[in-house]
Amino acid sequence: RSHLVLSANAAPSRDAAARAVMSPGSKLGAGVLLSRLLCTTAIFRVKFDVVTTAGPGSFVVKVDETWAPIGAARFKELVEAKFYDDTRFFRVIPSFMVQFGLSGDPKVSEEWRSKTITDDPVKKSNKPGYITFAKTGAPHSRTSQLFINYADNARLDGMGFAPFGEVEGDGMSVVKQIYNCGEQPDQGMIQSEGNSYLDSDPSFGGKLSKIVSARLVPEGGEL
Repeated sequence: RSHLVLSANAAPSRDAAARAVMSPGSKLGAGVLLSRLLCTTAIFRVKFDVVTTAGPGSFVVKVDETWAPIGAARFKELVEAKFYDDTRFFRVIPSFMVQFGLSGDPKVSEEWRSKTITDDPVKKSNKPGYITFAKTGAPHSRTSQLFINYADNARLDGMGFAPFGEVEGDGMSVVKQIYNCGEQPDQGMIQSEGNSYLDSDPSFGGKLSKIVSARLVPEGGEL
């Protein structure tokens, strides 16, 4: 299924959030996920090293786990698994958002496709620079795909798209240099063929901006 960004807001209790995250679709064990919800700090950062139309660059995403704790926990899980390394930005609409989060390795895509997570209540609006999980029209369909808002997309709030963090500082100047491929890449082909399709297609092969790596920034560490 394609995960698309489509064209009661009280925070859940810790216990409710923990029960929601500990679903059959989760890759980690229940104990690990529970400890992350109850024992971690509310803020963490992830540095993305990327290659855009401007060349190599980087930006940092600041995650506030209180905004959307289930989504934040999944994002950390994916980063720690190095899921986003060597992936491509495959859907870019400059007046809307940029989408990514399909693995370049079809086997990895298949592994994560069924690992859905429960929806978070929407506590923050989809403002420019805010990062959110993409999903299908079905409830509880988030897996690995993300988007960064280019514009004020408050209309997404009522559709259940819950931001969990934001691009820090002048990082959006890097994000806005991502190659504008529009909606040409086919998500089904990405899932079945991965980077071999994205890098060889005659329409956009070799042009797509990519994530070299995404890593947690140690607390108090240098960016």
